[in-house]
Amino acid sequence: MRTKDYRSNKVDIITLGCSKNIVDSEVLLTQLKANHIEASHQSEKGEANIIVVNTCGFIENAKQESIDTILQYIDEKEAGNIDKLYVTGCLSHRYKEDLQSEMPEVDAFFGTMELPGLLQKLNADYKKDLLGERITTTPFHYAYLKISEGCNRPCSFCAIPQMRGKHVSKSIEQLVLEAENLAKNGCKELMLIAQDSTYYGLDIYNERKLADLMSSLSDVNGIDWIRLHYAYPSQFPMDALDVIKNKSSICNYMDMPLQHISDNVLKSMRRGISKRRTVELVEHIKTHNPELAFRTTMLVGHPGETEKDFMELCDFIEEYKFDRLGVFTYSHEDGTHAHTLEDSIPQEEKEARASHIMEIQEQISFDLNQKKIGNTYKVLVDRIEGDYFVGRTEADSPEVDNEVLITSSNEYLRIGDFVNVKIDSAKEFDLYGTSVG
Repeated sequence: MRTKDYRSNKVDIITLGCSKNIVDSEVLLTQLKANHIEASHQSEKGEANIIVVNTCGFIENAKQESIDTILQYIDEKEAGNIDKLYVTGCLSHRYKEDLQSEMPEVDAFFGTMELPGLLQKLNADYKKDLLGERITTTPFHYAYLKISEGCNRPCSFCAIPQMRGKHVSKSIEQLVLEAENLAKNGCKELMLIAQDSTYYGLDIYNERKLADLMSSLSDVNGIDWIRLHYAYPSQFPMDALDVIKNKSSICNYMDMPLQHISDNVLKSMRRGISKRRTVELVEHIKTHNPELAFRTTMLVGHPGETEKDFMELCDFIEEYKFDRLGVFTYSHEDGTHAHTLEDSIPQEEKEARASHIMEIQEQISFDLNQKKIGNTYKVLVDRIEGDYFVGRTEADSPEVDNEVLITSSNEYLRIGDFVNVKIDSAKEFDLYGTSVG
């Protein structure tokens, strides 16, 4: 029989979805440990008797994964393997009433902004003095730094504002403090994340402060790489480009989801930008900093996307040859503006379009990688896998981009160290090389 005294209980946090959710789980983990509650993140030991599932509710596949995970732990609870099951995150925020009705076995549901309430259920106090401190669940040498919460953009396909609220920036001082604490714990690389990093600072400084933030973070001792994610193309602050180019610790890297290029689709998506302005922005970025690795994301199958629109997107990708590119298929999300439109494109066609784009990108990536053979790059070692040390160049973010495989038989490399690697061969998304000191 398990004890019901929370002070002797063990909590395990299960995280689904994006990097923003990872940060939220890390904050929860930090709060629990500060309250002297034994807690872990996705532990494989199976010792926890309290489970917290941090859900994603962005698109249909993510929602289904969240529901399946909750059902899995409901089964564990009914089998007597766990005592309590709590659910938090985006899915819980968006569909709390429905979930409470359909899953009464869950002890409580919490929204994305209800951390104090969740802590109270776990007999923990919300400690405001922990601001800036965070236990990370990623490898020790890199971490995600969430610079803001929520989003003010009206994109037709996106339900994030429903789940995360309006845009709220963290102050530069708070983010620098958090970066300093991460550096003290051995972190060498920061990924700046937000729902919309372009908007950073407007709400608290009355002007866009992304460049000032990156400049301040670049002065933090111990942080060697800082990379920018999720920049919105409309009204992008151009002064940020100078910081990226001129600050040695800011990676020549930008993740800017463009979503589409057809004026017809961009208007339907309510992106606030035209094809002409998008092309001008891409060309300006590439001209301003030819060394910059440009990552983008595209969305296919949006209501009203014609075959002509899709081919226009394919031509755009082939012409501008983005260093990194991902693609999603449209998901018909209730509560969004696009949900009022007819979801007329069959899922099979959406997936076929996404596959075609990735075939184009695979060839682009292969050609770009072939040009790197014989060159030497600074590589951050992430892990050992089989006969290789696996790392990344400045042009690559964890989980989503290319990797460098270094033969492990030559010498021992330490995880979290930077090494110079000469590229010997290359595939579509992998580089193979040898450490040269």
